[in-house]
Amino acid sequence: MLNLESRGIPTVGVATTEFVEAAAVQSRDLGFDPAYIWVPHPIQDRTDEELHALAEQHVDEILEALIDQE
Repeated sequence: MLNLESRGIPTVGVATTEFVEAAAVQSRDLGFDPAYIWVPHPIQDRTDEELHALAEQHVDEILEALIDQE
C-alpha cells in the first residue's frame, strides 16, 4: 500500500478485525497511516455466497475511502 500511495495511487486495505492491532503497529513503525476497512473475522471458512454478501456490505465504504483520499 505504501508503494502505491507514494506513487499517487489511492489504496484501501481490507482486513478482518483480528488484525487491527497488528496493522496499527505496522503503521506506526512505517510512519504511514493507510485507510482500512475492517470486516468480521474469520474469512477463510465463509462460503462464496457469504463472501459476496460481505463484499456488498462494504463496497460503498471502500469506494468512499478511496474517493476521500483524492
